[in-house]
Parts: sequence; C-alpha cells; structure tokens
Amino acid sequence: MATALQFRQALRVGPPGDIWHKPALSAVATLGVLNLTLLAVGRLDLALYTSAGGLGALYGHGLPYRARARTLAGVLLGTVLSTAAALTAAALTRDAVVLVAVAAGLAALHKLGCDAARIGPPGSLIITFTSASCAFVPQRPADLPPHLALTALGAALAWLVGMAPALLRPYGPERIATARALEAAARLARSAPGTPDAAARTALVGAVDAARQSLALSSPARWRALGDAPERLLVHAESALAAPAGPAAESVTESTTESTTESTTESAAESAAAAAERYTAWARDLRRGRPLPLLDLTEAEAAELRAHRPGPRPSLRQALRPGSPLLPIGLRVAVGCAAAGWLSLAFGVGRPYWAVVTAASVFQANSTLSWHRALQRVLGNLIGLAVFTAVLPLAHSGQPAMIGLGLLCQFGAEATIARSYWLATVFVTPMALLMTEFAGLQPARTLVADRWLDTCVGALTGLAACLLVTNHRTATRLSRALTRAETATREARVAAADAAVGSEAAAVRSGLATALLELREAADAATGEWRRPALPHQRTADAEQHAHHLLAALLERRGARP
Repeated sequence: MATALQFRQALRVGPPGDIWHKPALSAVATLGVLNLTLLAVGRLDLALYTSAGGLGALYGHGLPYRARARTLAGVLLGTVLSTAAALTAAALTRDAVVLVAVAAGLAALHKLGCDAARIGPPGSLIITFTSASCAFVPQRPADLPPHLALTALGAALAWLVGMAPALLRPYGPERIATARALEAAARLARSAPGTPDAAARTALVGAVDAARQSLALSSPARWRALGDAPERLLVHAESALAAPAGPAAESVTESTTESTTESTTESAAESAAAAAERYTAWARDLRRGRPLPLLDLTEAEAAELRAHRPGPRPSLRQALRPGSPLLPIGLRVAVGCAAAGWLSLAFGVGRPYWAVVTAASVFQANSTLSWHRALQRVLGNLIGLAVFTAVLPLAHSGQPAMIGLGLLCQFGAEATIARSYWLATVFVTPMALLMTEFAGLQPARTLVADRWLDTCVGALTGLAACLLVTNHRTATRLSRALTRAETATREARVAAADAAVGSEAAAVRSGLATALLELREAADAATGEWRRPALPHQRTADAEQHAHHLLAALLERRGARP
C-alpha cells in the first residue's frame, strides 16, 4: 500500500506554474534565432555550441531585473567556463574513461554551485547536459576559440532575451511575487475556521518572505514608480496569519445557546470569505499591471513597515563550509555520474554522456526525492522515445522541420516541467535526440537503443550512489534548525510579553519566520533521507506549533486598532 502511494506521489501531475510561459518563450526565441541563423549560413552542425549558451535563457525569470542581470551573468559565465573545460578535455584526449570523469566532476561542481547560490529552476541540469555533450564531441585545439565564441554568442543573446521584458514591465517580477503572497493568504483564509492548516500557514510565511526578498532586490527606481504600495499589501497578506480577535471557540461560554454559536461561526466564515476575495482581487490587479491601492495601516504596522528589512541570505561560502549538507550530495553526483558513464561504456554505448546526465538528474535534496526522480526519468524517457520514433519521418524531411520540432519540444518541456518532471521528460527526450541529428542523420534504432540503455544505467547507478553515499548531515541540519527555531520562539515570547513594537518587533518576527521556514525545509530534507538516525518528529511539530502561535499573537497585536 505504501509503495502504491509512493508511485502515485511520484507520478502525480500538479497545476501549471504561473509564469511557465516566460522561460518557454525565452528559450524558443533564443534557440530559434540561433538555429535559423546557423541554417541560413549552412552550419547547423554547430548548433550544440550556440545552444550551450542559448539555454541560459531558461534562468532567472522569477527575479527582479536588477538581480536577474547579475544572476544571468553568473550562470552564463559558469556555462561558458564549463563548456571551455569540456571542449579542452575533448581536444586533449579521446579516452572515454577520462572524459566521463571530467563530465562527472563538472556535474558535481554544477550541483554544488547552483544549490549553494539558490539558483532556481532548471538548476544545474541544463549546464551539466551541455557540458557533458561537449566533452564527447571530438575537437582540435584550433577549433576551441571559434566554438567557445559561438557559446559566448549564444549566452549574450540569452542575456538580452532574459532582460528584454524589463522594457515593457520593469517591475513585473516584484508584482508577481507580491501577488503570490496574497494568493497564499487567500488560500489560508478559505480554510475552515478553527482548524488552521499548518501547511497553508507555512506556505504563506514563505510567500511573504520571498516577496519581501524580491522587493529588497528591486531597483531603487521602483519607489518612484510604485511607492510602498507592495509592502502595504504584504502587511495585509501577513495579517491572515493573525489569530482572530475573538475566536468563536473562546468567546462562547457554557451558557451560550447553540444558535449564538452557529451565528458566530457563520459570521467568522463570512468574514474569512470576504478577506479571501479581497486578497484575490488585489493579486489579480498586481498580475494585470493595474494601479495598486494605498492601503491604510495601523500605527504599529506603519512603524514596522518603516523599520522592516529582510534578513540576509546565506552566502556562497557559508553554504559550502565544511559540514554543509550540500557536500555529500556533491559527492553523490560525482560518484554516481562517473559510475554511470563507465558502466555505459562497459555496455558498449557510444554516448555515455547520456548516462552521466541521467544520473545527475536523479540527485535531489534527499534519497526519497531522488527515487521519485529516477522513476519519473525512466517513464518520461520511455514515452519520449516513442514520440521521437513517431515524429522521425517528419524530422528527416528537412532541417527546417527538424528545427521546428526541436523548438516545439522545448516549448512543451517548459510548459509541463512545473506540473510533472516525467511529463516534461516526454518532450525533453525527443528534443535531445533531435539535437544530436543537427550534425547529421543517424540510425534511429541505435539512437533509441542507446538512449534507453543509458537512461536505465544512469537511473539505477544514481540510486545506488544514494545508498552508498549517506547524508547524515541532513539530521544534523535539522537539529541545528530546531535549536534556532526554539531560540527564536523564546525571543518572540519575551517580545510578546514586553509588547515590543516598531523595529524590535519586526526583527523578532522576521527572525521567527526565517527560523520556521528553515526548520520546515530541514525537516522535509531529513525525513526523506535513507539510512538516517532517528529524527525528533514530535519536538519538531511542537516547535512549529509554538512558532505559528507566537507569529499569530504578534501579528494580532500589530493589527489591533486603538
């Protein structure tokens, strides 16, 4: 029964992402321009190098444009450097064993760097895919400069495409982040009165924190365009976490009649429904670019708004310090990818980098998620191979058709990746196979057989690495997060008793919210790890309950009007 449940969880198809069309259209525009240009000059065989840089258009779409410019530049620089390392290795040796080791080492560095820097989707996988592919393309030293120049050209175009929407909606990402917080507040408000949903409360805390981080990363010119209207909306969204001023369960005495109880409950439900509609309407205005309302605040809310500053994010050095839970994952990637590539060579597969990329795609935050990803990868590849076989006659009708099918698959992958990884892989698989044919048509049976074998080898080897390279540091991380949450709870209890206001109250509440989010993230990662020590589940649940209670009490006091 548990196994069937795990299968259903792994293969569940969720709702679409709210900005899925942004990376989809950006990638199609970038790769379309690059591939059609190469087609016009008769050098479509060079598409691998331009695509290595052009796929950077998938990154950074949730960031304000000021931060996106820096993040995209860093990701694209890392892509160019990784491509340079892969091409240099390919030029220096034809030994496939050595090239697999190079690709595996690069995959581990990509995983560590992207996770430490909190690079959002698609994470390290795209960079690993392009660099591993380049490592197995025969090179001459004289070819390195022009090939790297093509990668840099693709990266430059990706940066321009990624930044282009700023001309139309310069503060669109900040609006979307604020809208997500309001939508999370609406979901919480719609929950049944008296039975608060802990997951919905944590989701709202995270959405508000993400929105404030987005606003903090925004350009200073945003104040001239929007003022503090987004911050005021976030204050109201956060107020959904506050405990009701007079909960029905507490206001009803033993002598209260049943009709009075029902009337109070109905009144609370109607008030919550009205609040949910209000949050939803504000979120809709934000997403559609409409003028923002300037909402009234209490004196305490206004004081905290002036004093509030989002807490600092962990630096890259801190994330990779000795003892970091990211380091065992990096070791897993290196060991798993190398073993997958070498095993693929032992089976006589001509493209071992597919096994390397499959193994790299398997490794997630914990072993359970890695198992889910392996299952999703295998299923998606199997269906994707059937799709590739079906469209092959059309693809072989000419290079324009091949380019069009590749772009269609790219769009389909981005349209479905937020819903389900296996569904996105159905599109990724034919897209990757079509890219191998840009340099020349290849036997379909060999392509399909190699891809299927490499998928199975990579998935199984990745799971074996999860079993062999244990990550007990997830339990250590949970213990530290629990200690920080309990400390933040004690500080919040003192602040509530002292009736703290202004900057002091804002700092205490921000620290408590940050500790709560870190605790939930650490608990999720540790719970899904195999071969781990016993975890303090009850202590974690109690800490989360106390933190939510104190957050509600502090917010209720902040929102009280004299």
